Amino acid sequence: MTIPIYQADAFTDELFGGNPAAVCPLNDWLPDAVMQKIALENNLAETAFFVKNSTGYLLRWFTPELEIDLCGHATLASAHIIFTELGYEGDTIYFETVKAGTLAVKRDGDKYAMDFPSRPPFAADTPEGLVAALGGKKPLKVFRSRDYMLVYETEDDILNIIPDHSALAKIDTLGIIVTAPGKKVDFVSRFFAPAAGVPEDPVTGSAHCNLIPYWAARLGKNILHAYQVSARKGELWCELKGDRVLMAGKAVTYLKGEIYV
Repeated sequence: MTIPIYQADAFTDELFGGNPAAVCPLNDWLPDAVMQKIALENNLAETAFFVKNSTGYLLRWFTPELEIDLCGHATLASAHIIFTELGYEGDTIYFETVKAGTLAVKRDGDKYAMDFPSRPPFAADTPEGLVAALGGKKPLKVFRSRDYMLVYETEDDILNIIPDHSALAKIDTLGIIVTAPGKKVDFVSRFFAPAAGVPEDPVTGSAHCNLIPYWAARLGKNILHAYQVSARKGELWCELKGDRVLMAGKAVTYLKGEIYV
């Protein structure tokens, strides 16, 4: 049995930038264990699998370690492949997901605009060992939603973090977001998820479900421009719309082929 596989770099218009995701279109779901093994074999932050239905597509995401509830860059990569490789003729794709509901992705010029749920973070105590695992510099504030979110004073604070991934993996959370005001954009961020098999994620759409409502409230505006300042870097155009967030980005196809299962 063979299934098609694509790989796209999301939140960038340059190959080898942004966040790479594998995308596997399926006629029917494979066993969960097989999809998990494919994700592990791909060894990327996420592998997306989708199956066409009457209204769009059913969508699931796997890290090398586990299936996750929401992934932005692999959703963007999936939409890019459907539009550019699978001949989709509409302007909006609707993905049905188990834990994140319906996600819409609209083609907007050279970008793809994703409609995701807003997840405003709430103030939280700092778990033992977290600050030390991020290099020891104390953040201004600590929040939590699905992930911990630490707010720092400057972009340089974010760039200078040298994480201890083994220590971060012991924190009881899927991921850790660090963020600060940007020099050329409204805000910058990085994202670490070693417990999920992703030491540092290059660009993280799901983290922006937390970041957008926080920065919209802090800056007093709903339209925002953001960079995720990982080594590969990513750019997002964001908007807060009530209990939803819009994040737009670009994508480029890196490879296409077949998997023998």
